[in-house]
Amino acid sequence: MLNIIFMGTPDFARDSLEAIYKAGYNILAVVTNPDRPKGRGMKMIASDVKEFAIRHNLPVYQPDKIKYNTEFIEEMKKLQPDVICVVAYGKILPKDILNIPPYGCINVHASLLPKYRGAAPIQWAVLNGDPLTGVTTMYMDEGMDTGDIILKEEVSISNNETTGELWERLSIIGGKLLVETIKQIETKIAPRIPQGNNYTMAPMLSKEMAKINWKNMSSNQIKNLVRGLNPIMGAYTLYQNKKIKLWKIEIVEEVPKEIVEKVPGQIIMANDKQGLYIKTIDGIIKVLEIQGENAKRMNIEDYLRGNHMEVNEILI
Repeated sequence: MLNIIFMGTPDFARDSLEAIYKAGYNILAVVTNPDRPKGRGMKMIASDVKEFAIRHNLPVYQPDKIKYNTEFIEEMKKLQPDVICVVAYGKILPKDILNIPPYGCINVHASLLPKYRGAAPIQWAVLNGDPLTGVTTMYMDEGMDTGDIILKEEVSISNNETTGELWERLSIIGGKLLVETIKQIETKIAPRIPQGNNYTMAPMLSKEMAKINWKNMSSNQIKNLVRGLNPIMGAYTLYQNKKIKLWKIEIVEEVPKEIVEKVPGQIIMANDKQGLYIKTIDGIIKVLEIQGENAKRMNIEDYLRGNHMEVNEILI
């Protein structure tokens, strides 16, 4: 069995750590980001990876930075890992760390590389309405997700699947693929497939992109924005100068002729019996889940029982 150092931070990484732990590999150390303040009370919260490591008595390292961190790098060298597994760690590994393990550093990435290199591959796959995505394992180099591919597993994305739902599915697949990758590396049958230069990027999401542009976005684009930002930040619009977030919508297939002349963003219907319908540039959407300003997320029927929305009002 190979000796492994694991580096990762969120729940996506925790599932990979759990997979190699259950597979019986010797985990020498777990490296994760420092605890961060969170919530209204700004309480210091440990990462999902750290919580798993503590529960299973695995040594934990939490350096603020790793580049030029001589003390940390020397500590990693002393552990003499055969391989370093990196999953959503959140920091770029310098050459000094990449060169430590004889079998290399391997990464689990939530896309079918070379498509969607970067920080938000799951989100962009949903935002762009892709029908397929997957998980890739690769040998790491000094570039951003540019290393040679080892294994891939493809999965389909349903029309209504949110980023959060896809995230959970891919995290489990990532753990299984990581175990299979380590087995192939251990038995010296792991392939090395260069990515080439035909790639796309998946940059960090911005708060500005969360606002629905009723004048320019089709029904399908709005739906993809809503599910792509669920549960990260939520797509939003303004109603009477107050922000409301749309968490789940569906596209109305048959549009009555009298609706065609309505303005994009205009409320067509709003009551707790029939729901909330909004005109788009090419049709109608029906809102299923909503969140008012400074309120909790709820289904549209409950929201409309306590919040009046004026028919013909235009959302901006």
